[in-house]
Amino acid sequence: MGLTRERGTGVYAHFSIPVILRPHSSLPGKELSRSIIFSFAIHNKAMYSNAMLEKELVAASTEPLILTLLSGGESYGYALIQEVKRLSGEKIEWTDGMLYPVLHRMEREGWIASRWGTSETGRKRKYYSLKPDGKRALKAQRDQWVAVSGVFKQLWKEHYV
Repeated sequence: MGLTRERGTGVYAHFSIPVILRPHSSLPGKELSRSIIFSFAIHNKAMYSNAMLEKELVAASTEPLILTLLSGGESYGYALIQEVKRLSGEKIEWTDGMLYPVLHRMEREGWIASRWGTSETGRKRKYYSLKPDGKRALKAQRDQWVAVSGVFKQLWKEHYV
């Protein structure tokens, strides 16, 4: 496999797979040896910088987002993923592999509760709801985010924009 940088948009991977072509089974000894070359783009972070938020910011905001969403009533994982995607204008895209470990940790912390239920289509789902400790955690995290947001508002309004 080879890597090259082309057209200023990212890194491209190239690899070849050796193959033996047999034109027809009745023609022994007429095999052709060839290589098939595949090329594909490996997109770099800069290509998506306007579309997606940095993963560290997404990670830092996950708990308060979940707590806030659950403060409106119980929900299940896929619905949480879709709601955050919608509210962020598709700038935050959670995956199952990211969300469920956070939900399980929040459940161990005593912030949320879960129960198994059945959807309208008969499928089993795990529903999550906010517990009293989760409401306290939400208030603490909200206060922190409001403080950070306030600093940015002042800086961008008064000094740097």
